[in-house]
Amino acid sequence: MKLPNLNPASRMANGALFDKDGKPKPGIQRTVERAIEVQRPLVLANLRRMYAKNPQATAAEISADLERHYLAVITATGAAVGATAVVPAIGTIASLGLSAAATIGFLEATALYAQSIAELHGVHTGDPDRARTLVMAILMGEEGLALIQSVLRGSGGGATEHWGTVLGGSVSSPIARTIGHSIRRRFVRKMLAKQGSALLGRALPFGIGAVVGGAGNHMMGRAVVSATAQAFGPAPRVIPGELIQDLDR
Repeated sequence: MKLPNLNPASRMANGALFDKDGKPKPGIQRTVERAIEVQRPLVLANLRRMYAKNPQATAAEISADLERHYLAVITATGAAVGATAVVPAIGTIASLGLSAAATIGFLEATALYAQSIAELHGVHTGDPDRARTLVMAILMGEEGLALIQSVLRGSGGGATEHWGTVLGGSVSSPIARTIGHSIRRRFVRKMLAKQGSALLGRALPFGIGAVVGGAGNHMMGRAVVSATAQAFGPAPRVIPGELIQDLDR
Protein backbone atom coordinates (compact mmCIF):
# COMPACT_ATOMS: atom_id res chain seq x y z
CA MET A 1 0.00 0.00 0.00
CA LYS A 2 1.36 3.39 -0.97
CA LEU A 3 1.79 6.17 1.52
CA PRO A 4 -0.76 9.00 1.25
CA ASN A 5 0.43 11.83 -1.00
CA LEU A 6 -0.16 14.64 1.46
CA ASN A 7 2.40 17.07 0.11
CA PRO A 8 5.56 17.23 -2.08
CA ALA A 9 7.66 15.93 0.81
CA SER A 10 5.44 12.89 1.24
CA ARG A 11 5.52 12.17 -2.49
CA MET A 12 9.31 12.32 -2.46
CA ALA A 13 9.51 9.95 0.53
CA ASN A 14 7.02 7.58 -1.05
CA GLY A 15 8.96 7.58 -4.33
CA ALA A 16 12.19 6.82 -2.48
CA LEU A 17 10.71 3.66 -0.95
CA PHE A 18 8.12 2.25 -3.36
CA ASP A 19 7.75 1.92 -7.12
CA LYS A 20 4.61 2.99 -9.02
CA ASP A 21 2.96 -0.36 -8.21
CA GLY A 22 3.47 0.13 -4.49
CA LYS A 23 6.23 -2.49 -4.22
CA PRO A 24 9.48 -1.80 -2.29
CA LYS A 25 12.21 -0.62 -4.66
CA PRO A 26 15.20 -2.92 -5.36
CA GLY A 27 17.82 -2.66 -2.65
CA ILE A 28 15.42 -1.33 -0.03
CA GLN A 29 14.66 -4.79 1.36
CA ARG A 30 18.33 -5.68 1.74
CA THR A 31 19.08 -2.32 3.35
CA VAL A 32 16.33 -2.87 5.91
CA GLU A 33 17.43 -6.45 6.58
CA ARG A 34 21.04 -5.37 7.09
CA ALA A 35 19.86 -2.91 9.73
CA ILE A 36 18.54 -5.72 11.90
CA GLU A 37 21.52 -8.06 11.42
CA VAL A 38 23.22 -7.29 14.72
CA GLN A 39 26.06 -9.73 15.41
CA ARG A 40 26.17 -11.52 18.77
CA PRO A 41 29.46 -9.86 19.89
CA LEU A 42 27.67 -6.50 19.77
CA VAL A 43 24.77 -7.95 21.76
CA LEU A 44 27.20 -9.27 24.38
CA ALA A 45 29.00 -5.91 24.49
CA ASN A 46 25.66 -4.20 25.12
CA LEU A 47 24.86 -6.60 27.97
CA ARG A 48 28.39 -6.38 29.34
CA ARG A 49 28.06 -2.60 29.56
CA MET A 50 24.87 -2.96 31.59
CA TYR A 51 26.31 -5.77 33.70
CA ALA A 52 29.48 -3.79 34.49
CA LYS A 53 27.43 -1.02 36.08
CA ASN A 54 26.17 -3.44 38.72
CA PRO A 55 27.59 -7.00 38.72
CA GLN A 56 25.05 -7.91 41.41
CA ALA A 57 22.09 -6.88 39.27
CA THR A 58 19.36 -9.40 38.60
CA ALA A 59 18.16 -10.31 35.13
CA ALA A 60 15.04 -8.23 35.77
CA GLU A 61 17.12 -5.17 36.69
CA ILE A 62 19.30 -5.49 33.61
CA SER A 63 16.17 -5.96 31.48
CA ALA A 64 14.71 -2.74 32.91
CA ASP A 65 17.98 -0.90 32.22
CA LEU A 66 17.99 -2.14 28.63
CA GLU A 67 14.43 -0.93 28.16
CA ARG A 68 15.14 2.54 29.57
CA HIS A 69 18.27 2.93 27.46
CA TYR A 70 16.53 1.75 24.29
CA LEU A 71 13.57 4.12 24.69
CA ALA A 72 15.83 7.05 25.58
CA VAL A 73 18.04 6.53 22.52
CA ILE A 74 15.28 6.17 19.92
CA THR A 75 13.23 9.02 21.38
CA ALA A 76 16.19 11.41 21.41
CA THR A 77 17.21 10.37 17.90
CA GLY A 78 13.71 10.89 16.51
CA ALA A 79 13.43 14.32 18.11
CA ALA A 80 16.90 15.39 16.96
CA VAL A 81 16.21 14.48 13.33
CA GLY A 82 12.79 16.13 13.49
CA ALA A 83 14.34 19.33 14.79
CA THR A 84 16.48 19.68 11.65
CA ALA A 85 13.37 20.47 9.60
CA VAL A 86 13.16 23.91 11.21
CA VAL A 87 16.68 24.87 10.09
CA PRO A 88 16.48 26.92 6.86
CA ALA A 89 19.67 25.41 5.47
CA ILE A 90 18.20 21.93 5.74
CA GLY A 91 14.46 22.28 5.28
CA THR A 92 11.73 19.70 5.04
CA ILE A 93 12.76 18.04 1.79
CA ALA A 94 16.45 17.70 2.66
CA SER A 95 15.65 16.45 6.16
CA LEU A 96 13.93 13.42 4.62
CA GLY A 97 17.39 12.01 3.95
CA LEU A 98 18.31 12.36 7.61
CA SER A 99 14.97 10.89 8.55
CA ALA A 100 15.60 7.81 6.43
CA ALA A 101 18.92 7.38 8.23
CA ALA A 102 17.06 7.66 11.53
CA THR A 103 14.76 4.86 10.39
CA ILE A 104 17.76 2.58 9.90
CA GLY A 105 19.02 3.67 13.31
CA PHE A 106 15.66 2.77 14.86
CA LEU A 107 15.83 -0.71 13.34
CA GLU A 108 19.42 -1.25 14.52
CA ALA A 109 18.59 -0.12 18.06
CA THR A 110 15.53 -2.36 18.10
CA ALA A 111 17.52 -5.39 16.95
CA LEU A 112 20.14 -4.77 19.63
CA TYR A 113 17.48 -4.42 22.34
CA ALA A 114 15.43 -7.46 21.30
CA GLN A 115 18.46 -9.74 21.01
CA SER A 116 19.85 -8.53 24.35
CA ILE A 117 16.56 -9.46 26.01
CA ALA A 118 16.64 -12.81 24.22
CA GLU A 119 20.10 -13.57 25.66
CA LEU A 120 18.86 -12.76 29.18
CA HIS A 121 16.24 -15.46 28.66
CA GLY A 122 18.84 -18.01 27.66
CA VAL A 123 18.28 -17.69 23.91
CA HIS A 124 21.61 -17.81 22.06
CA THR A 125 21.56 -15.26 19.22
CA GLY A 126 24.53 -16.64 17.33
CA ASP A 127 22.37 -18.01 14.50
CA PRO A 128 21.85 -14.94 12.26
CA ASP A 129 18.79 -16.36 10.48
CA ARG A 130 16.92 -17.13 13.69
CA ALA A 131 17.98 -13.84 15.26
CA ARG A 132 16.80 -11.87 12.22
CA THR A 133 13.47 -13.71 12.15
CA LEU A 134 13.03 -13.04 15.85
CA VAL A 135 13.57 -9.29 15.41
CA MET A 136 11.29 -9.12 12.37
CA ALA A 137 8.48 -10.90 14.23
CA ILE A 138 8.81 -8.57 17.21
CA LEU A 139 8.68 -5.52 14.95
CA MET A 140 5.55 -6.88 13.28
CA GLY A 141 3.77 -7.15 16.64
CA GLU A 142 0.47 -9.04 16.67
CA GLU A 143 0.78 -9.97 13.00
CA GLY A 144 4.18 -11.56 13.64
CA LEU A 145 2.82 -13.45 16.64
CA ALA A 146 -0.18 -14.75 14.69
CA LEU A 147 2.02 -15.91 11.81
CA ILE A 148 4.43 -17.77 14.08
CA GLN A 149 1.61 -19.42 16.04
CA SER A 150 0.02 -20.52 12.75
CA VAL A 151 3.23 -22.17 11.52
CA LEU A 152 3.84 -23.87 14.86
CA ARG A 153 0.31 -25.27 14.94
CA GLY A 154 0.61 -26.39 11.31
CA SER A 155 3.82 -28.25 12.13
CA GLY A 156 2.17 -30.14 14.97
CA GLY A 157 4.07 -28.22 17.63
CA GLY A 158 0.99 -26.41 18.90
CA ALA A 159 0.77 -22.81 20.06
CA THR A 160 3.15 -21.53 22.68
CA GLU A 161 2.77 -18.63 25.07
CA HIS A 162 6.35 -17.36 24.87
CA TRP A 163 7.24 -18.00 21.26
CA GLY A 164 10.59 -16.19 21.35
CA THR A 165 12.23 -18.92 23.41
CA VAL A 166 10.87 -21.62 21.11
CA LEU A 167 11.89 -19.87 17.90
CA GLY A 168 15.31 -19.03 19.33
CA GLY A 169 16.20 -22.55 20.34
CA SER A 170 13.90 -25.54 20.62
CA VAL A 171 12.08 -25.42 17.28
CA SER A 172 13.70 -27.44 14.51
CA SER A 173 15.73 -25.72 11.79
CA PRO A 174 13.25 -26.56 8.97
CA ILE A 175 10.36 -25.02 10.92
CA ALA A 176 12.51 -22.00 11.81
CA ARG A 177 13.27 -21.51 8.11
CA THR A 178 9.58 -21.77 7.22
CA ILE A 179 8.75 -19.12 9.79
CA GLY A 180 11.62 -16.97 8.54
CA HIS A 181 10.43 -17.10 4.92
CA SER A 182 6.85 -16.26 5.89
CA ILE A 183 7.92 -13.34 8.10
CA ARG A 184 10.36 -11.97 5.53
CA ARG A 185 7.74 -11.74 2.78
CA ARG A 186 5.54 -9.47 4.89
CA PHE A 187 8.09 -7.61 6.97
CA VAL A 188 9.64 -5.06 4.62
CA ARG A 189 6.35 -3.76 3.22
CA LYS A 190 4.81 -3.45 6.67
CA MET A 191 7.82 -1.74 8.22
CA LEU A 192 8.34 0.63 5.31
CA ALA A 193 4.70 1.71 5.51
CA LYS A 194 4.92 2.20 9.28
CA GLN A 195 8.31 3.88 9.23
CA GLY A 196 7.32 5.90 6.18
CA SER A 197 4.70 7.70 8.24
CA ALA A 198 7.22 8.30 11.01
CA LEU A 199 9.77 9.47 8.45
CA LEU A 200 7.35 12.15 7.24
CA GLY A 201 6.53 13.13 10.80
CA ARG A 202 10.20 13.75 11.55
CA ALA A 203 10.44 15.97 8.46
CA LEU A 204 7.60 18.34 9.35
CA PRO A 205 8.77 21.99 9.39
CA PHE A 206 8.58 24.71 12.03
CA GLY A 207 9.74 22.55 14.90
CA ILE A 208 6.69 20.30 14.78
CA GLY A 209 8.88 17.47 13.50
CA ALA A 210 10.87 17.40 16.73
CA VAL A 211 7.72 16.63 18.69
CA VAL A 212 6.28 14.17 16.20
CA GLY A 213 9.64 12.50 15.62
CA GLY A 214 10.39 11.96 19.31
CA ALA A 215 6.84 10.97 20.23
CA GLY A 216 6.48 8.70 17.20
CA ASN A 217 9.70 6.84 17.92
CA HIS A 218 8.77 6.51 21.59
CA MET A 219 5.37 5.08 20.68
CA MET A 220 6.89 2.55 18.28
CA GLY A 221 9.53 1.71 20.89
CA ARG A 222 6.83 1.04 23.47
CA ALA A 223 5.19 -1.35 21.01
CA VAL A 224 8.54 -3.14 20.58
CA VAL A 225 8.99 -3.44 24.36
CA SER A 226 5.48 -4.89 24.67
CA ALA A 227 6.02 -7.37 21.82
CA THR A 228 9.37 -8.44 23.28
CA ALA A 229 7.79 -9.06 26.68
CA GLN A 230 5.10 -11.12 24.97
CA ALA A 231 7.74 -13.11 23.10
CA PHE A 232 9.80 -14.06 26.16
CA GLY A 233 7.67 -13.41 29.23
CA PRO A 234 8.95 -12.06 32.56
CA ALA A 235 12.70 -11.84 33.09
CA PRO A 236 14.19 -14.98 34.67
CA ARG A 237 15.20 -14.92 38.33
CA VAL A 238 18.88 -15.34 37.53
CA ILE A 239 21.09 -14.56 34.55
CA PRO A 240 21.83 -17.78 32.60
CA GLY A 241 25.17 -19.28 33.60
CA GLU A 242 26.43 -19.55 30.02
CA LEU A 243 25.70 -15.86 29.48
CA ILE A 244 27.54 -14.95 32.69
CA GLN A 245 30.58 -16.83 31.42
CA ASP A 246 30.42 -14.99 28.08
CA LEU A 247 30.11 -11.63 29.83
CA ASP A 248 33.05 -12.37 32.13
CA ARG A 249 35.39 -13.22 29.26
